[in-house]
Amino acid sequence: MTTACLALNPFADITMPDEPVSVPETPDEAAVLDLALMQKVKNGDADAFQELVEIHQHRVIGTVAKMLGDDTEAEDVAQQVFVRVWRSAARYEPTAKFTTWLFKITRNLVFNELRRRKRHVAVSLDQPRDADDERPLQMVDHSTKVPDTAVLDEEMMGAIHKAIEELPETQRMAIVLRRYEETPYEEIAEILELSVPAVKSLLFRARTELRDKLRRYLES
Repeated sequence: MTTACLALNPFADITMPDEPVSVPETPDEAAVLDLALMQKVKNGDADAFQELVEIHQHRVIGTVAKMLGDDTEAEDVAQQVFVRVWRSAARYEPTAKFTTWLFKITRNLVFNELRRRKRHVAVSLDQPRDADDERPLQMVDHSTKVPDTAVLDEEMMGAIHKAIEELPETQRMAIVLRRYEETPYEEIAEILELSVPAVKSLLFRARTELRDKLRRYLES
């Protein structure tokens, strides 16, 4: 996935950063910095907004990419997330961590995109294949000998991503936040607007389903 950076203008194209952004070492320091920056953003400070984007863009893009399974669309949705942050900054109140608020916005936009896809999937499946489309269909070569470790690892990673994509959207979000972003249960609960026990139950069901889908790899 391309590492991207939003330009100062929240509507501008995403561009590569010149240097890595230094992030505070502890969660407490990070939360204090986020709050200080958001107070400046509320007053229209574009430089503070740019700094917030640079600190958090990687997590947002990564989360969206794992939810949608599409790196290019992830950058587009991430840009929409930060546009929402900029537009909503005047109404922001620090009743929760900035990251909780940020990922609630991310959740809403991702869920909207997933639901949009569901509405259009039937139309896509019903489209007849163009007679002039001479691209060969993907065929499995059963004559291939036992693949090497690298191929098996790639196949397993593909199976993991596919299994995660097939989870219900709320389970998928919980798994992505917990497994990949190491988000605490309490924060996941706030992001998904659930209780902590409900989040743990959600994760248990998701992990059980993933184990069932990936059994052939886990037992090999």
